Amino acid sequence: MTRHTVVTMPGDGIGRIVLPEAIRVLDAAGFDAQYIPADIGWDFWTSEGTALPQRTIDLLAEHRLGLFGAITSKPKREGAAELNPVLQGQGLTYRSPIVELRQRFQLDVCIRPCRSFPGNPLNFVRRGPEDRIEEPEIDVVIFRQGTEGLYAGVEWTDPPDEVRKALGGHPGFARFAAEPGSDLAVTTRIFTRNACRRIVRAAFQFAVDHGYASVTVCEKPNMLRETSGMMEEVAAEVHREYPGIDLRSTNIDAQMMWLTKDPERFDVVVSSNMFGDIVSDAFAGLVGGLGFAASGNVGDDVAVFEPTHGSAPRYADLDPSIVNPIAMILSAVMLVRHVGDADRAQRVEQAVAAVVASGQARSYDVLRLRGGPEAIAAGATPTSGVTDAVIEALG
Repeated sequence: MTRHTVVTMPGDGIGRIVLPEAIRVLDAAGFDAQYIPADIGWDFWTSEGTALPQRTIDLLAEHRLGLFGAITSKPKREGAAELNPVLQGQGLTYRSPIVELRQRFQLDVCIRPCRSFPGNPLNFVRRGPEDRIEEPEIDVVIFRQGTEGLYAGVEWTDPPDEVRKALGGHPGFARFAAEPGSDLAVTTRIFTRNACRRIVRAAFQFAVDHGYASVTVCEKPNMLRETSGMMEEVAAEVHREYPGIDLRSTNIDAQMMWLTKDPERFDVVVSSNMFGDIVSDAFAGLVGGLGFAASGNVGDDVAVFEPTHGSAPRYADLDPSIVNPIAMILSAVMLVRHVGDADRAQRVEQAVAAVVASGQARSYDVLRLRGGPEAIAAGATPTSGVTDAVIEALG
């Protein structure tokens, strides 16, 4: 068996709690890996002026496999205010390190599975015929383009003259032409045909490899005609290579309605960066929330896996910890499957499913309790207890 080297980036807040829990599960499952810790997150922004030090970039470039916890991200002014005084006034701007990693290593295929585990009291339910309560099985995988769109980072407040001049060449900009620069903010939404093709083809190939019947493009081509239109056009082209998979299309706003009516209708969904972020969070809400939401960021050479939840700093210092480690564990499962150890990945996933079904180890969010130190006294299982249950279920 190949021994893998994994760069571990706990990051901020609860990322430092849940990532070691996931490693405990991998160790118990017999996954043979060396873990190399790396620096990332808010502390390094405030002390060094970057949330993603070059030494961490170098480690990922060398080992090409990462497991990431969570980051704290704050608005522009707050970020500048918390910067080390020695570094202030140097024009430094905080950038999300996970966004920077995606762009630096071209981790353009973001995969977010949303699967309901039987026995989870947070699963979506609805009222069916004759007032019967239905709990449809949800198994949706969102493919989110990870490097372009609204997250490309091309934006300005008080855009320079050459930008205003370029924008002025479009008739739609005429009504903004008189706005003072300090009152004008511009964020671009950039698509390229090659990136659209990569994410769409990845979605179709995943559907073929894993037995899904359809791929749904979730965009807004009736309004965002150029960018969403390009995604739709590329999807139609790629679909010719996969005639056995049904190609569907929904607008992002209609998708929000349909997923709360008939979520089981959807198999693989492919979207641009922002819309993929929205639709994946929406589907995650139907299968237990962010405590169950895993993701992978995959490029040609490097892959980084992470839960989609944030750093939740208000819970970071609770002892015992109350946060749900399952999203982080499922992200580790994605890593194991990515390196070709499908059987071990399935074993861990089945152990998680068994714990959820048994109901014997439920974190505060699963019990719908208010987060805080009182959650344990109210019956919540602490973080380590949920991990212990998964390890026990591994046998």
